[in-house]
Amino acid sequence: MSKKTTDLDRRQFFKTGAIALGSLAIVGAGATYLKSNKKNEIPATNFLRPPGAIDENIFVAECIKCGLCVQICPIQAIKLADIDTGLDYGTPYIDVRNQACDFSCDSLQCVETCPTAVLDFQQFKRVGEEAIEKYDEEMKGKQMSKDYNPFRVQIVAMKEQVKMGMAKLNQGTCLAFQGKGFEGIAREENFKGINRSPYTNDRKATPVTDKKYKEEICDICVKECPIGEKAIVMEETKDASGNIVKRPKVLDGCTGCGVCVMVCPTEEPSIIVEPVKA
Repeated sequence: MSKKTTDLDRRQFFKTGAIALGSLAIVGAGATYLKSNKKNEIPATNFLRPPGAIDENIFVAECIKCGLCVQICPIQAIKLADIDTGLDYGTPYIDVRNQACDFSCDSLQCVETCPTAVLDFQQFKRVGEEAIEKYDEEMKGKQMSKDYNPFRVQIVAMKEQVKMGMAKLNQGTCLAFQGKGFEGIAREENFKGINRSPYTNDRKATPVTDKKYKEEICDICVKECPIGEKAIVMEETKDASGNIVKRPKVLDGCTGCGVCVMVCPTEEPSIIVEPVKA
C-alpha cells in the first residue's frame, strides 16, 4: 500500500471518528438536557394530539416518533414537539391556532398510516363499516341513483367519531356574546393557515385569508366548522334585557379539530380546544 493511500485512509478514519463522536455528543447533550430539566420528567398533558390518539402516557411511551403522520397530512397540520418538551420530544401534536385539522384528507390518513397504532384506526374503521351497512340497508329495494355514494357516508361517520378535544368559549371576549358583528378577513393578512371551507364550498383547502366575512353577529366559528350543527350552532337565547339574541354553543359532537380556533377573528382567540384525556 502506498504512503499516499495510507495517509488518505488515516484521514478518513479520523474524519469518520470525529463525526461519530460529534453525533454521540449531540445525543448525550439531549439526554443530559432531558435528565436535568426536572419539569420535563413527565409528559405534558396540554398537547392536542392527532385523531385517534390513545391514552397520553401510553402514547408517549409507544410513539416511535417516525413522523409519518406529519408527512402524510395534506395541510401540514401536524408538528413534532421540540426538545424542550421533555418526554414529549418528537411526538406529534396540532397547534390549531396556526393550522387546524380540517379533515381535508377525508380518510384520516394520519391515523391509518401510524405503524404503532398509538393513533388507533380501528375505531374509525368500525364506525365507517357500520355506517355503510346501515346506508345499504336503507337503500334496499330502492332504485340506485347516481347519488349513491357509500364512501361519503363512511367518511362522515369516521370524522364524527374523532374526539381530539372539546372547544370552550370565552364569553368575555367572544364578539357574538358582546352582540358584535365582524367584517373583513378573520386573520392577519400574512396568516398562512388554510382550510377547506364549508362556508364557501371549497373543493380543497384554501387560505383562510381568501375568505371575507360580513356578519351582523359574528358566527364565523359556526360557518367554518367541518362537522356542522352536530358540533356547534348559533343558539337563540335572551339577554339580560329580555331581547332574543344568538350566541354560539358548542355541542357534544365537537371533535376538537380546532378550525373554530384558527378562524376566530379576535386577537386572542375567544375559543380554545381543551385536549381530551383518553
